[in-house]
Amino acid sequence: MVAKVKTFAFNGINAIDVTVEVKISYGIVAFYIVGLPDKAVNEAKERVISAINSMGLSFPARRIIVNLTPADLAKEGSYLDLPIALGILIEMKIIPQDAVDDYIVMGELSLDSKINPVNGVLLASIAANARNLGIICPKQCAGEAVWAGEDFNILAPCNILSLINHFKGVQLLSRPENKKQANEIIYPDLKDIVGQTRAKRALEIAAAGGHNLLMIGPPGTGKSMLAARLPGILPDLTNQEILNINTIASITGQIRNGELITQRPFKDPHHSCSMPAMVGGGTKPRPGQVTLAHKGVLFLDELPEFQRQVLDSLRQPIETGHVTIARANSHITYPADFQLIAAMNPCRCGHLMDDFKKCKRAPLCAEEYQKKLSGPLLDRIDLFVEVPKIDVFKEKEQTQYIEESKVVKTRVNIAREIQRQRYNNDLVNTKANGTILDESVRLTPESNQILKTAIEKLSLSMRGYNKILKVARTIADLGEEKDVRKEHLLEALRYRNTQSLLN
Repeated sequence: MVAKVKTFAFNGINAIDVTVEVKISYGIVAFYIVGLPDKAVNEAKERVISAINSMGLSFPARRIIVNLTPADLAKEGSYLDLPIALGILIEMKIIPQDAVDDYIVMGELSLDSKINPVNGVLLASIAANARNLGIICPKQCAGEAVWAGEDFNILAPCNILSLINHFKGVQLLSRPENKKQANEIIYPDLKDIVGQTRAKRALEIAAAGGHNLLMIGPPGTGKSMLAARLPGILPDLTNQEILNINTIASITGQIRNGELITQRPFKDPHHSCSMPAMVGGGTKPRPGQVTLAHKGVLFLDELPEFQRQVLDSLRQPIETGHVTIARANSHITYPADFQLIAAMNPCRCGHLMDDFKKCKRAPLCAEEYQKKLSGPLLDRIDLFVEVPKIDVFKEKEQTQYIEESKVVKTRVNIAREIQRQRYNNDLVNTKANGTILDESVRLTPESNQILKTAIEKLSLSMRGYNKILKVARTIADLGEEKDVRKEHLLEALRYRNTQSLLN
């Protein structure tokens, strides 16, 4: 007889079926694990032996072979401890084979037979439910598993002995309860920012249409503060988006106590960030910042300070919404549908556009600093806005009313609803292309002439031309206008005139 226990291996956010086969036979005493195990899987032998002995059972002094199928797929991680142990217990006649036939099994073992938490339980639970199977997972991970479905069968023991007793009918493992969603983040409010009316307007347009935004201005003018307030005016996550975000959080170990993340991610990596840290990779490929920012915001402060190679690696995920990590023996694809918000000084010293303190090396200082940004990357940014230094006391005296984030968010939600009805799906203006864009933006002859002149003067690419149309469409949606008019197009062009900002 060969004991068989079902589990998964993970490739990106895909769960691949793996069967743990265990055979105990007579011969030279040995314990082999075959099927491309990594070091963590091979070390499972010592954990399994100690765990079984700690329960008062005598580990069999025989020839034990554990085969992980499919044999040509690399197996990584300590979550295979529990399925290997259960396979041995089946071969020892401690538990019957049919007890685990309808379950996916995951869990790491302690030397005293306790079952420790592992990553990826939510992803595994969703995949198991799709296959009409249940899951056996650590008790600490049960809060993740319950989100796979109300009728999803879950066994969450704290140790192997309680699982054996459940199978024997001595002890009953009840289904864990569904905990209240938590991990909510309170984002800072737009009302905290004095002045910067145009930058706030650009932020609202970016939120309404999902556009990428670059803010340029001297140090201390509020660029980082504005970026931090973008998630607070973005629409609430849909149920599907919550599931997508938490699937990524599950495989990276970010879910705590089964409490799902219910608000959009905001990632702001330091400019020393390497390319594998940004887009994913490493010896054992892991998701990067672009994936962790999926359905949220990726904020890059001091944009030219990032390595040129790192910045150019963003071009593919910005366009496609995913990133593929290629290795000699495998290709791993992670989702990366994020909104890029960047900030930079106009020159290295930061005072090129400062009316109070002039740059001493202009324009050479600006040229050296800005040449770190490639044209193709800048071409993928929809909105460029200046964030100048202001007289705070004067602005406070002149400002009678500063809008709160919830007021701006209401307008953003209305614009997003207009887009949802127009495209009949979750598409936003920044993702519209081809025929869909042409049908949603119908320009008058006068607007066409304005756009033609702008293309010639600004030397716009076809991508730049389309981005102007998309931003104009978003501006019209914010005004709840059906047609894109001349004033919408002119405002969109003001946010595309990079020559006045980057020179």
